Amino acid sequence: MKDINIDGGLAPIELSERVTSLDVMRGIVLCGILLMNINGFGLSGAYNDPTVSGGAEGWNLGAWIASNLFFEGTMRALFSLLFGVGMYILLDRFEKKNAGIKAADIYFRRLLWLLFFGLVHGYLLLWRGEILYEYALMGFFVYSFRKISSRYLVLIAVFLFSIGSLWSYVDYRKDVAMIEQVALAETYKDQGTPLTKPMKDAVSRWEQKQYERSQEFIDFEHESMRKGYVDVVIYLAPINTFFNTFFPYRYDLWDILPMMLLGMALFKWRVLSGEKPYGFYSLMVLFGYGVGFLVNFYEISSIIESDFSYLGFSKTNMTYDLGRVPVAMGHIGMIMMFSKIPILGWLKHSLAAVGKMALTNYLMHSVICMFVFTGVGFGLFGKLERFELLYVVFSIWIFQMILSPIWLKYFHFGPMEWVWRRLSYLQKPPFKKELGSHA
Repeated sequence: MKDINIDGGLAPIELSERVTSLDVMRGIVLCGILLMNINGFGLSGAYNDPTVSGGAEGWNLGAWIASNLFFEGTMRALFSLLFGVGMYILLDRFEKKNAGIKAADIYFRRLLWLLFFGLVHGYLLLWRGEILYEYALMGFFVYSFRKISSRYLVLIAVFLFSIGSLWSYVDYRKDVAMIEQVALAETYKDQGTPLTKPMKDAVSRWEQKQYERSQEFIDFEHESMRKGYVDVVIYLAPINTFFNTFFPYRYDLWDILPMMLLGMALFKWRVLSGEKPYGFYSLMVLFGYGVGFLVNFYEISSIIESDFSYLGFSKTNMTYDLGRVPVAMGHIGMIMMFSKIPILGWLKHSLAAVGKMALTNYLMHSVICMFVFTGVGFGLFGKLERFELLYVVFSIWIFQMILSPIWLKYFHFGPMEWVWRRLSYLQKPPFKKELGSHA
């Protein structure tokens, strides 16, 4: 692929410059993201709690346990980490070319378009779990951290994680107080004593939470999601608005941003390029999985022992990052060793192709699932059990692992990657490869 003169020599990254281990990792993580998101695509209120819908026994319970032990939070963590790495690589290349203000111009234009893509993805492609919008918002912060040393990036990330955990502790104490007030309100009702305002507020909150887990609400959501396109857009619009306004300050600053900073630190330390020895990555796996699985197992056990109670879930939020972040580090160690070993080249090639087309493939998940689950297509929302959703996941994996290498054989970029570059650089990068090109 020949370089092109964009913004004074600032061009999209050359294929020869790409870090293969990052593309493989991006492909694996993209597959893992769908493994978690499929529950939101196909079931009502069952992303966290399997007792709401989709089944909580047998294979369904096993699927929930496995996903929470190995994948919950870790795939989002690695997706965030890779986004931070990607933006750092972009800025680092600009810095080496003495791009000056043009670098910031392209960088922030790139984020603004990502923000727009996120809004379209959530509101028009009908995915209530959209995250591109939130990545764009957190990306604005990343720019100011690009020159900070790896050591301080890690310290800042730990500080941000700590704030999130503290906030979860405060929320847990509020939930305990709410349950206590509800219990007290029941006693007052039995005695014929008027309820206090705190009791009324607690009862109101609790009834709303119970309604969201009720069969009445599930039936309503099933009916809403199986309607036509416009009706589903209207139904999901307030949900997307809530996520886009509440999540950035409640979760993203303490979840997505610190993982982006960790990604920058690990890339600067050359951990993510596969340059460390096998022993180093083995230790990442040993300690990451050792700590993370222990915490995750504790959380899963606590939830099951509480009979999937509201407080059972709320309590485990306090240790959420203590489990998912170490497991994510263990995943990195495994993926880097997989990238280094001289076997399964065909699999790494396919996964890397999926990773190179991450934006296209991520949006494709929503397009496919829109037709599978909503009334736009087959209307299967709520009709499959939790473990049956995995059949859809595996089918999409196979499809994208076949399609992506074929596409990149003839084109330099995925279609959405090309559009994003076109809009970011305000110039047209090459799209179709020349006959005989192997770039």
